[in-house]
Amino acid sequence: MNSEQLNDLIRHEQQINQQLARYGVKFGIYKNGVFQERLFPFDAFPRVIEAQEWEHLQRGLVQRVTALNRFLADIYGEKRIIADGVVPEDFVYRSPGYLPQCEGITPPKGIYSHISGIDLVKGKDGVWYVLEDNLRIPSGASYPLIARELCRRCSPDTFRHNHIVDNRNYGQLLRRTMDSVNTGGINVVFTPGRYNAAYFEHSYLAEQAGAVLAESGDLYVHDSALYYRSTHGDQRVGAIYRRVSDEYMDPLCFEPESLIGIPNLMAAYRAGNVAVLNAFGNGVADDKGIYYFVPKMIRYYLDEEPILSNAPTYLPMYPEDQAYILDNLDTLVIKDVAEAGGYGVVFGSKLTREQLLAMRETILAQPRRFIAQEVIDFQDLPILDNGTVVDRKADLRAFVLSGAEETVAWPSGLTRFSRNPDSFIVNSSQGGGFKDTWILSR
Repeated sequence: MNSEQLNDLIRHEQQINQQLARYGVKFGIYKNGVFQERLFPFDAFPRVIEAQEWEHLQRGLVQRVTALNRFLADIYGEKRIIADGVVPEDFVYRSPGYLPQCEGITPPKGIYSHISGIDLVKGKDGVWYVLEDNLRIPSGASYPLIARELCRRCSPDTFRHNHIVDNRNYGQLLRRTMDSVNTGGINVVFTPGRYNAAYFEHSYLAEQAGAVLAESGDLYVHDSALYYRSTHGDQRVGAIYRRVSDEYMDPLCFEPESLIGIPNLMAAYRAGNVAVLNAFGNGVADDKGIYYFVPKMIRYYLDEEPILSNAPTYLPMYPEDQAYILDNLDTLVIKDVAEAGGYGVVFGSKLTREQLLAMRETILAQPRRFIAQEVIDFQDLPILDNGTVVDRKADLRAFVLSGAEETVAWPSGLTRFSRNPDSFIVNSSQGGGFKDTWILSR
């Protein structure tokens, strides 16, 4: 991309952000009982990934998600990986994401994680590292979709003269994924409602995928089948892409006080009469502690060497790892496995001597609660900060869609960046922004 085209994009950055605000492109998270909502700022400098580099990433992403789907089928089925001593039994069943209600249930076509969000960073050594697997309700695909559309309107020449893979097929990929597991009926995107911070994404993806957008009052279960109330008569639902957490989805099976769920949905799911995207109980596979075992899963289920690298990770439940963590606490990053959104992440180098001692005692008392990782010095990307070009840390959330016929990595992704020059945490909930991700076709 030449400087003239880049300047054209930058000139329109404020206009694009104004349009994003009008669309309601926001991000929200609950923390300590308080709901925080903010706009998700867009930066016009794109992240550019060369064609050959994307081909490598794509193969690694498909491999990883395939192994994670095999793991979920195994954990809620035969549990061979536990019997063979690859993953400790106690480690699985103590995971907050493991749901005993899902034991023995095989979802339609055997797919558990239909839409996976894999968070990666590129180290300054040129190696891509996976930081986290998101297999429950990974959000964010709509942001690069709508941003690319607005950029295309503002600077059409930029997209005429650069060999950028078109990312507008996400809706088609989502629809194809839903259709492939549909048990007979319409496709529905299930939202908690218009007051949810991600409501824009729910409605936008429903439109892109040609699905019906529905809330709990629009849906009911009868004779172990899910139906949508329509002015043209009630319609059977064959696949439901839910944007509501497991615990709130069925008050008769999970959280009884939930007002945003669908009573008896679990009965319809258990009977095989509706596909739920993503499946219930996936949290056992994207637990930050289980992350440690993903390379072992790839070797175990696929008999292949992992294409993508994990960040060097240590589990305090293992005596050897615990000793290393306690000896190097001041150089590691400690993560609380129950937290999300960048919360519960502690850099040992930022702690005082007293805080290090307190962290040491907490780890000794609750070893299953934490993982420790080496700090990856990952690449900075340029952003525009009050008219000045500066470098900031950035990650990439890649989206992988798994249907009955194939698993594909979407040739785009959500690049998030920190606006804090001293921070390695790029999550939007921590004040970060996002960029478009350009995959070059040649």
